[in-house]
Amino acid sequence: MLRIIQKRNIFFILSGTLVLVSIAAFIVWGLKLSIDFTGGSLSEISFIKDRPNVAEVRELLVSQKLNNTDEAVIQPAGSNELIIRTKTLTEDEHQQLVNVLKDNYGQENVVENRFESIGPVIGQELQNKAIVAVIIVLALIITYIAFTFRKVSKPMASWKYGLAATIALVHDVTIITGAFVLLGHYLNIEVGLLFVTALLTLLGYSVNDTIVVFDRIRENLIYRPKETFAETVNQSANETIARSINTSLTALLVLLALYFLGGVTIKYFVLALILGIIFGTYSSIFVASALLVSWHEFSRRKR
Repeated sequence: MLRIIQKRNIFFILSGTLVLVSIAAFIVWGLKLSIDFTGGSLSEISFIKDRPNVAEVRELLVSQKLNNTDEAVIQPAGSNELIIRTKTLTEDEHQQLVNVLKDNYGQENVVENRFESIGPVIGQELQNKAIVAVIIVLALIITYIAFTFRKVSKPMASWKYGLAATIALVHDVTIITGAFVLLGHYLNIEVGLLFVTALLTLLGYSVNDTIVVFDRIRENLIYRPKETFAETVNQSANETIARSINTSLTALLVLLALYFLGGVTIKYFVLALILGIIFGTYSSIFVASALLVSWHEFSRRKR
């Protein structure tokens, strides 16, 4: 049997380090927000034959002096696409951009896959709503777990189960956010509404794993009354670890296939899900249950 609870300080140090690094990265660099949150226009252009390099396309736009393209961000995507982000373009400015590319690289060679345009006011509103959505989900999770474990009062109050699960969720979200801060700083990866969707999905996935562990603790508190709380929690974590890992692996196999074989537009959405499942499974077993024991022992010493 694994001594998960007995060695919980190791997991606390590991988790604390990752969380502190993530928070520090966020404070120093912040997330690189997409036009979903900042406003602007995005064009995804495919080149049937050879794709020009980024510097060449940037020089072309500068030489043409097109409106709102002076600070364009141009990134390669896939094997033959370019993504061009600019300030918000009108339809006329959008057509001018596409025509310039077609005139220089061939009418048949240039294909626009998609065009999106979001105003700065709407972008800010979406950003605010995304933050509110995450906060509401966390509050509802605390309420749900407290209600589910309402008949469990010894040796831990039901609301403490909810708070421990929420701390584990905040741990997961912080680390995933930190990973995307680093990706944005070093690889120019932007986060948008799909990233928020991934976070909300992972909150549900991770808390489901945590509830399985907590539910086994609740059962073992009834059937193993002579054991200490730490022994009961350690036994429960060991009994559920195989189930949690197997469930996560089946999900990861699908996500890895999507990451390597799926489209460019969902690549980093899938990456967020992969990281979330890994850390969500880890926190359910090694963080949430360990927090309960530490909290219980601290309360007992205080009394």
